This record gives sequence, structure tokens and C-alpha cells, in this order.
Amino acid sequence: MADGPVATRRNTFLAQWVGWVSLGESLGFLAPALAQSASAALGPAAAVPLLVLAGFVEGAVLGWFQVRVLRTRLPGVSARRWVLLTAAAAVVAWAVALLTFSNEGWQGWPAPAQAATGAVAAVVVLVSIGLAQWVELRHHAPQAWRWVAGSAAAWAAGLGVFMAAATPLWQPGQELWLVAAIGIGAAILMAVAMAVVTGLVMVRLLPTTWGTAGQRRPEG
Repeated sequence: MADGPVATRRNTFLAQWVGWVSLGESLGFLAPALAQSASAALGPAAAVPLLVLAGFVEGAVLGWFQVRVLRTRLPGVSARRWVLLTAAAAVVAWAVALLTFSNEGWQGWPAPAQAATGAVAAVVVLVSIGLAQWVELRHHAPQAWRWVAGSAAAWAAGLGVFMAAATPLWQPGQELWLVAAIGIGAAILMAVAMAVVTGLVMVRLLPTTWGTAGQRRPEG
């Protein structure tokens, strides 16, 4: 009997999370897309700083859309801290990715060194946002450490979808607008995949809050 309303609240939260977070990441990704276009006009030297700055914007937009849904269940979460932590983590993720996977020097390293540093960089990229958000979430949800692993899994799924969708379509010599359009389309699919996984994780993190609004629980 009570399961019906509880299931409805969970499903409503999940639907809201997937919808708003998908939209937030899709809009946020426009910043790196625009930065990439601008760097093509300004020269290669502008690419890294522009993309890192765009990463801050992407993270801030994503964080804002996430926290507007999260606060419906955990009203004690600080929107300002959540947004800033997410934006800072996105800067770290973009900087690490650009300085490894997009770095010509790194690509020329011996295979063992490349594999080792690439693995470390991949872990940092995948874990960065969830770990930063855990700093705030741990004060409001029990076992919030699970968010770090869940968020990493979500980004792994999202980035996997992005590469699977974009890589076969990107071809040498394409017009810049087409490259951007393919990237944005793949980014939308990435956003949905990431939002679905993070939504499922967040629902499981809040099993005791569906009857009433969440309360502050200082637990990691």
C-alpha cells in the first residue's frame, strides 16, 4: 500500500533527474563545442585554455541542473557549493584529458608509459565530478561514497556512447559545421546515458527519504 506512493515518488524523481540533467549536460556541452570552433580560428595555442574555461562553464551548467532536482529530496544541499564543486571538477577533468589523450608528446611515449599514465588519467577524468560532489553530498545522504563510483560509471557509459556515435561519423576534410553538429548530437546521447545512470544511482542513495523531505545526515 505504502509501496505505491513511494514508487511513484521515486519514479517522478528519476524522470525529473533524467530530463533536467540530460538538458543541463547538453546545454553545458555547447561551451566546449564553441571553444573548439573558436580555437580553430585563433590557433592551436588557444585550444587548451579555451577548452578548460569551457569545461568550467559546462560543469557549472550541469551542476545547476542537477542540484535543482536534488534539492526536491535533499533541501539542505547547498546549490552554490554543488555548482562550484562540479565546475571545478570539470576543469580538472578537461585539463587532465587534454594534457594526456590530446597531447602529441604523450602520444609519442613508449607503450607501457602511455598505458600507465593513460589509465591514471582515465580514472581521474571519470572520478573527478563524483568525488567533488561527494564533498557536499556526504553531509546529506548516508553512504554518499557510493556516488563517486556511480558517477564514474555513468561518465564511462556516457563517454562510451559519445565515442560510439561520433567516431564513425567524423571523417577527415569535413566542414567545421558538420563536425560540430556530429559532436553536439553525440553529446546529447552522452548526456542522456549519463543522466540515466546517475539517476538510478541517486535513487538508490536516498532510500529513506521518500516519505518526507530529506534531512541533513553528516555521514560519508
